[in-house]
Amino acid sequence: MRVALLNTGTELLLGDVQNTHLAFIAGEILPLGLRIDEQRTVPDGAAIREALAELFSRTEIVFVTGGLGPTTDDITREVAAELLGLKLEQNAELLTWLQHRLKTRGFKWTARIARQANVPAGAQILPNENGSASGLYFRANINAQSSSPHLFLLPGPPRELQPMFRKSVMSILRPMVKDPTALDRRIYKIACLGESIIEEAIGEKVLAIEGIELGYCARLGEVDVRIIGEADGIRRADAIIRDDLGLSIFSTTDETLEEVLVRLLAERKKTIAVAESCTGGLLAHRLTNVPGASEVFVAGYVAYANAVKIDMLKVDRKLIETHGAVSEPVARVMAEGARQCARSTYALATTGVAGPGGGSPDKPVGTAYVALASPDEDPIARKLLFPTDRETFKQLTAQAAFELLRRKLIR
Repeated sequence: MRVALLNTGTELLLGDVQNTHLAFIAGEILPLGLRIDEQRTVPDGAAIREALAELFSRTEIVFVTGGLGPTTDDITREVAAELLGLKLEQNAELLTWLQHRLKTRGFKWTARIARQANVPAGAQILPNENGSASGLYFRANINAQSSSPHLFLLPGPPRELQPMFRKSVMSILRPMVKDPTALDRRIYKIACLGESIIEEAIGEKVLAIEGIELGYCARLGEVDVRIIGEADGIRRADAIIRDDLGLSIFSTTDETLEEVLVRLLAERKKTIAVAESCTGGLLAHRLTNVPGASEVFVAGYVAYANAVKIDMLKVDRKLIETHGAVSEPVARVMAEGARQCARSTYALATTGVAGPGGGSPDKPVGTAYVALASPDEDPIARKLLFPTDRETFKQLTAQAAFELLRRKLIR
């Protein structure tokens, strides 16, 4: 069945609101063997009618998000009714529910709100337990005078759309798909490896499996490997990916690298401290964004100036004079100094040249060192080169430091 998603709302095209609907809906319908074949985003107004009229002629299922509220720019309900040749009728039960909802919340009733009780003839109401805009479902060819796809009108806010989709929309879709292809989807998250290297390792072997779709999504400091297919093919592809990438896979869920670290540290009852120069507190920020970080994160030291490295982390002044603040020996001492000062099990350190100035022939802009101090061996350090903008440099350096710790924890 050909499926389309139409997202409405000028705020989406202005960048004021992030559009999360595609990822959510696509993930929900995949187990039914359905895929989003086309996605569009249009502003409020006449563009909604134009897009729907075009999609009606070549789709079997259309999901529309947004435009079901009480304001003048919320016209999705009216546009759908007009295109389908259906009369809008006020639903008494829905009107009473709206009045009760506003009264119990202490909101003032206005005539505009009553629009949300208007329902096109023959449409099925999809209850909204988290807002005032009910969804609507129109069965295919609801008006015998014209052909039309199965049409779902859904509220824009994700906190309203997602529960409605899972509870109401999925129950309508399941019997609609007569013989669903049992598609499965797997994801493998890999840090600090380029997608070309990953593809070289697994690409040909995985694609040789009939019916398997393989894809890559590069992010800052990591790559997502995605496979989609039927159960037997997924099983064979999974074995190849795990055999060839092995310990490089840090997650097969939506976990971030920092979430994995917090979990691994908590499972092992270990703690971490960080000493940061070029990342300016980013490691500590990312770690403490994770729920449960207080169990494992002890302290963070932002030692940006050399004097602070010397006073706080006990870096020898002569070491800086000899090797420079951006060097492997200094990174090692920073990590051990943080571990000793915080009395943590492990400590990470970063030092580098973020740019755009400050580089030299020996240490060009983008040079970074990450170091790890542990209780059972001397501190280790890695030299890196990320010649990019400052924010990207910081993120990539933090990612490399986290991966250094993860590899230690899973040894």
